[in-house]
Amino acid sequence: MAFSASLSSSICFHTTPNPRFSPTTIPKLTTTTRPLRLPAPPAAIPPLAADVDGTTIAVIGGGSVAALAAVLSLADPERRRRLQAEEVGGGDKEVVREYFNNSGFQRWKKIYGDTDDVNRVQRDIRLGHSKTVENVLQMLADEGPLSGVTVCDAGCGTGSLSIPLAKEGAIVSASDISAAMVAEAEKNAREELSGKDNLSVVPVLPKFEVKDLESLDGKYDTVVCLDVLIHYPQSKADGMIAHLASLAENRLILSFAPKTFYYNLLKRVGELFPGPSKATRAYLHAEADVERALQKVGWRIRKRGLITTQFYFARLVEAVPA
Repeated sequence: MAFSASLSSSICFHTTPNPRFSPTTIPKLTTTTRPLRLPAPPAAIPPLAADVDGTTIAVIGGGSVAALAAVLSLADPERRRRLQAEEVGGGDKEVVREYFNNSGFQRWKKIYGDTDDVNRVQRDIRLGHSKTVENVLQMLADEGPLSGVTVCDAGCGTGSLSIPLAKEGAIVSASDISAAMVAEAEKNAREELSGKDNLSVVPVLPKFEVKDLESLDGKYDTVVCLDVLIHYPQSKADGMIAHLASLAENRLILSFAPKTFYYNLLKRVGELFPGPSKATRAYLHAEADVERALQKVGWRIRKRGLITTQFYFARLVEAVPA
């Protein structure tokens, strides 16, 4: 079984990444009420970006699903996660913080950067993340100039969204649970934004802070949270979505790993092959659950789309007050 082959009020995503964002060079997002036909699932079974290891790629045929399910039933990824949590003396949040301040920081710094020192899987994940960032920038630009618009980048990583937003004149508050990521993001921002007289606006250096999502406060025109909900089970994700919506006055943009039978199977396959990159638990979320969480706090989804590469997949939604 694959994911749904049609979407309503869909976003037609382009596939060519543009690392230097400019509203004049990026094609317009197209919204339509006609169904958007999605490509068939790839033959390669890619674990989630948070779990994938370059040496671990499983390939199965349609007739082997039952056999694979039997093997998965014998796996015990939860035990491995519990041991990881015990090592750092806490739960998911402590594991995430520890990982992204140490080995995870080095790995994702390479993926989010432009170094050639990446393998094929990491390069593909870089492409997928770049496409997500690019389409968020396009969404924002569709509403008009960004100069003076306040944006909260919740889970900023190394600044891949915060920096181009600042280049367009947005007033950005950026945060991440990892102090190492925040330091890298601030360094990258200073290098790319300082002394730039060739930009159409004078950029304001984003305000970078070490914070988890629960600690965020203030009010912003737009709140963006990309690829962070993967660290939250649905029971906690509902409250986190409500919290992020409470910070936004006009728009909330989220990306998350979609929970379907097919993608859940891919995730379980990845969990069969523990490796050094498997330091965080990966949670999938059904789009219907995310939509219900938004509706509970008076928000509705205005645009939605699916971004996929061979080893990266993310549902992207833009929500506005109902």
